[in-house]
Amino acid sequence: MAIYCEFGNGLKYFMIFLVGFLSSCFLFYVLSYSGIEVPLGNSSFILNGVAPGDWITEENILILDDRIVIFIDDASISRYAATGSMKPTFDIGANGIRIVPESSDSINVGDIISFRTGGKLVVHRVIEKGEDYDGVYFITQGDNNIFSDGKVRFSDIEYVTIGILW
Repeated sequence: MAIYCEFGNGLKYFMIFLVGFLSSCFLFYVLSYSGIEVPLGNSSFILNGVAPGDWITEENILILDDRIVIFIDDASISRYAATGSMKPTFDIGANGIRIVPESSDSINVGDIISFRTGGKLVVHRVIEKGEDYDGVYFITQGDNNIFSDGKVRFSDIEYVTIGILW
């Protein structure tokens, strides 16, 4: 009888595991093939009110009948690779408006920066700003990434994204 009870408890735990496993497979299938994009990483920064700084003031926007003009000194346009690291904020097909930051003081948590690492230009959000014995650093992370990029120094930063057009 004791052997039957142990087997019965083991079978019960196995069935609970099996139901959970099959449910997670079903959920993964539904989310993967339904066209719904679900952020995996740190998009909570967007949802919790930590957003990029207000780089473009209303006084710098002129709305005409046939166009909108945004007055930004020394701005350039950026395109993005299809990495998915910044979904749902942007991905391939979006156009970014970017500027070269003047100093580390102008960059804050929530801003989206472009920085060089390993010879590649990475575009991720600042999730932390601090200072250590080497000076000011920024911790960045893609909105759809699980892990941060580590410390980024101002000397590695090339641009701040101040607007995104789809």
